Amino acid sequence: VQLQASGGGLVQAGGSLRLSCAASGRTFSRYAMGWFRQAPGKEREFVGVINWSGSSTAYADSVKGRFTISRDNAKNTVYLQMNSLKPEDTAVYYCAAGVGPYVGPYYSRLEGYDAWGQGTLVTVSS
Repeated sequence: VQLQASGGGLVQAGGSLRLSCAASGRTFSRYAMGWFRQAPGKEREFVGVINWSGSSTAYADSVKGRFTISRDNAKNTVYLQMNSLKPEDTAVYYCAAGVGPYVGPYYSRLEGYDAWGQGTLVTVSS
């Protein structure tokens, strides 16, 4: 599967952005989709995940209540709506395709995903 993330940019603290990730090359509705991020000098960290149908999601504590993941299987696209952004949200954001359709036991770990997009940079100014 090929993943193309977009929608990053520069935003002031308290603002919002919506990231998109378009998938191709594999039946999109057969796998969960995750979002990760990597800040300069830090390891890639889990942000959130959505199952194949969109009925189940999970989030990192740091973004819970501010970020929302959704998906449109007809458009082969997953979204990350980010509200109330903080400077510490500054990072390159990556979408990833899960190894299966469900939010499984490894959903917050890199090994729970077998395909990655190229990343899109989000910069939040204070």
